[in-house]
Amino acid sequence: MSSGKILVAQGGGPTAVINQSLAGVVLEARRFRDVTRVYGALHGVRGIINEDLVDLTRETSHNLELVAATPSSALGSTRDKPDLAYCTEIFKVLRAHEIEQFYYIGGNDSSDTVRIVSEQAQQAGYPLRCIHIPKTIDNDLVGSDHTPGFPSAARFVAQAFAGANLDNASLPGVYVGVVMGRHAGFLTAASALGKKFPDDGPHLIYLPERVFSLERFLADVKATYARYGRCVIAVSEGIHDASGEPIASLLAKEVERDAHGNVQLSGTGALADLLCDEIKAKLGIKRVRGDTFGYLQRSFIGCVSDVDQREAREVGEKAVQFAMWGGRDGSVAIKRTGFYSVDYELMALADVAGKTRVMEDEFISASGTDVTDAFRLYLRPLLGSGMPDAFRLRPSPVEKILKK
Repeated sequence: MSSGKILVAQGGGPTAVINQSLAGVVLEARRFRDVTRVYGALHGVRGIINEDLVDLTRETSHNLELVAATPSSALGSTRDKPDLAYCTEIFKVLRAHEIEQFYYIGGNDSSDTVRIVSEQAQQAGYPLRCIHIPKTIDNDLVGSDHTPGFPSAARFVAQAFAGANLDNASLPGVYVGVVMGRHAGFLTAASALGKKFPDDGPHLIYLPERVFSLERFLADVKATYARYGRCVIAVSEGIHDASGEPIASLLAKEVERDAHGNVQLSGTGALADLLCDEIKAKLGIKRVRGDTFGYLQRSFIGCVSDVDQREAREVGEKAVQFAMWGGRDGSVAIKRTGFYSVDYELMALADVAGKTRVMEDEFISASGTDVTDAFRLYLRPLLGSGMPDAFRLRPSPVEKILKK
């Protein structure tokens, strides 16, 4: 006899719209008569193995809507990267609580977790439907046109660089902004959407899809500064040399690593500071400033794409529909149809899990320091409505008298 119980959890980095997906699952699931309980796991898979579960069936629809419009992960998240033994513990808890549907909202690692749990349930002959719901600001999930969370973060990056460009034009110098993205440069590339006039920054964009040369970088900055009298630079945190070594580790005296042994790129201003130091020392430019966007771009409450909100809600709703009517496990994917609309498909977990999408060559300029019009056309509709605009004076020079 069916228990009618489902469980939803959130994993990885928070986003501005991940709670839309959570609300989509809960509200859509409660429409089905066969669903008796909708549980949520606190702090992702760690909450599952610790049995830290909450009953979302008791949440009012009104409060769920308010939470949906609030950035960050309402259930809490985790950076745990489950292996087979970890997933075995997850499955034990799901089975003990008679969970029949498991929804995990997250990125690459989350999709792999869903895949392993799904395989264990099949091997045990336990009727568990497992659905991965996409989420990541890096936009690096394969199979989807784009990933919920990315458009809002991209909107923030575009607007932040538009503001940095205005500041830099007022007090000329060199500005370096470091953006998240270890392997995929989509978010850094979004900085280009902040440009309006031909001489606007960012003048140079460096992505992890291309090998980074410090010598070439300095030459690019020198040439741009000579041309415009200033230079605004967007840099992905994941830029690396020809051997794949992160530039941050090559320039830094001490290297910090995360729990998975990777060089710590986020949450530190090291790369921006190191590049600024190189510019000052090698080019002799005095006014050089650097920023690291860090966590600001993930859950910025005042900068959310309405398109992103809508699609994040729909991937949650479609996940439930696929589970109820699809008859198979999988990962929900967004497919672009026309200009601009989307449809949703359920991809096989093995086709998504553990894989990383990077920017397509057609999106990156031949110079490797800019994006193409194809990328601008790809991203613009995702940023949503109401993007702010910047204007300039049209100065009429007054003839000099003393200094002709």
